Amino acid sequence: MSLVPALQGWVSRAPLDEFGHPDWLALHEDLLCCLSDFLIQRHGAHWQVERDSATSTGYRYVIEATGTDGRTRRLDPAGIVRREIAALPIEIARMLATAELELRLTPQPVEGA
Repeated sequence: MSLVPALQGWVSRAPLDEFGHPDWLALHEDLLCCLSDFLIQRHGAHWQVERDSATSTGYRYVIEATGTDGRTRRLDPAGIVRREIAALPIEIARMLATAELELRLTPQPVEGA
């Protein structure tokens, strides 16, 4: 969590309008690594291999974690990063919170409360 402000400052200052394809790929990979590491270090998540006939390899890597409800869920961190990049400006805290919410790693709000 201590790196969130520095990472946010870096992406906020990055000249995204000047990025070429290789730059976007590098940014995607950097954010994917940070998100995955956050989930692993903070929540004890781990990598798993999941079958995926839509890929050339027939599988993809996902993050698996047990939520506060005791259920184990999987998440494609690359998908979270793609959604964040598509919703400029990039917000690191929002990206992390989205992953936590999807994996149910934090208490969920009670409807009607």
